[in-house]
Amino acid sequence: MVSSRRKARGAALQALYEIDISGHGRDEVIAGALGAAQLSFENEGFVKKLVDGILDKKGELDGYISRFAPAWPLAQLAVIDRNVLRIAMYELLYIGQTPVKVVINEAVELAKSFGSENSPKFVNGVLSSFNSSILDSGQTSLEG
Repeated sequence: MVSSRRKARGAALQALYEIDISGHGRDEVIAGALGAAQLSFENEGFVKKLVDGILDKKGELDGYISRFAPAWPLAQLAVIDRNVLRIAMYELLYIGQTPVKVVINEAVELAKSFGSENSPKFVNGVLSSFNSSILDSGQTSLEG
């Protein structure tokens, strides 16, 4: 059974994917994703918080992705992988309600569901490095 929070993360991923691919407006895309997902009021708020926060902090999150996946220029990353990483990093840095291992596991599960065959391993590796370097050290800036 898929948890309601995982379903919410999936809706956020779909919204972010559509925004990246089509350039459609944030509000229009979020409304469509929420209508399709049939989430609780609380989880609808979580989706909005994720999407709005990620779009607002996209430059910072992309900086972390570039730092921890240096062999893959951001523009060459699969859109799904890039957005799965953004979701997990945003949740870890700015929401902080869910244990790190759970957030990483949820990201890997999203990568399994929506990404390529290699996506889960890639996402796990990037997030593990991010956790070890940024979260474990308490560092929250891109320098260092």
